[in-house]
Amino acid sequence: MFEIKKPSASNKTIRMPDTLIERLEKLAGQYDISFNQLVVQCCEYALENLGKKDEKKD
Repeated sequence: MFEIKKPSASNKTIRMPDTLIERLEKLAGQYDISFNQLVVQCCEYALENLGKKDEKKD
């Protein structure tokens, strides 16, 4: 049976340098995606590609 799923998401306010925001906005415009979608993809990529030596032990 077809199920409609809504991914969960939360709002979070973050601060970024103005120059980084400008670069991300320009890139998002070039690829016709939202600023938010680009930031999420960048964060996911960074976390997935974090080297084992960079991960802190709990």
